Amino acid sequence: MRHRNFVREYLSSLFARQLMPTAFKVALFIGSLLFTINHGWAILTGHMTSERWISGGLTYIVPYMVSIHGQYIGRKGLLQKM
Repeated sequence: MRHRNFVREYLSSLFARQLMPTAFKVALFIGSLLFTINHGWAILTGHMTSERWISGGLTYIVPYMVSIHGQYIGRKGLLQKM
């Protein structure tokens, strides 16, 4: 039961206004770095396929979700200490 609460709270935190600005910055910076490493040559040589574009989109989503997770865990820990 505790696990479901955590998942539900985390999923709702993905759209929390106080967490989103930092998560967007992290996703933009880290996502762009990873996108360049993983797909830069394919873009330069014109070999981007639809599968690569999907993978490129995920390259930005994952850092966003990790940033939200870190912020969520950090804030939850602070609240529990109070």
